[in-house]
Amino acid sequence: MSYFAAALARTGENWTGVEVDLDEVEDIEALTDLLRDLTGEAPGPALLMLEEDDEYVAIVRVDGGATGLAEPRVFLSDRRAVQGSDVAAMLWEEADPEDDEDDEDDEDEGTRPVVEPVGDTELLADLGTTGADLVDLCAEEGLLPADVLTTVCERAGCADVLEELREG
Repeated sequence: MSYFAAALARTGENWTGVEVDLDEVEDIEALTDLLRDLTGEAPGPALLMLEEDDEYVAIVRVDGGATGLAEPRVFLSDRRAVQGSDVAAMLWEEADPEDDEDDEDDEDEGTRPVVEPVGDTELLADLGTTGADLVDLCAEEGLLPADVLTTVCERAGCADVLEELREG
């Protein structure tokens, strides 16, 4: 599977970003450290924006700058990605280890919805995308994961940084 992952951080009035190779990130704690390093002493936020094979979107948010103690907040546009992607599994299982019980319940329920967003839907609310808007964007027919990331970044004011990273 191929993916695009960008770490974006607000440092005062501006945003900065780097492309991230998640194969080199051992766990969610290492990712959190990487995101906090981008903000320096600024309060952030720092965001990981990930899209994999046009299948799903993952967003991880860390607040608090270098000395921040807040736990990372994770959103996945489709929980089923955890079953087919090591990257999604690392992000989700590390962030929500109690989720294993839900997997067993889903198997008993039979069919599942087309899109099953999970996690903190409100992680971008203060950046212009409410939880309901985020879920709607992820479920909108014909909208690719890259389009979802572009839309939320436009609302947050960091779309230009994201596009520069995509263009390499």
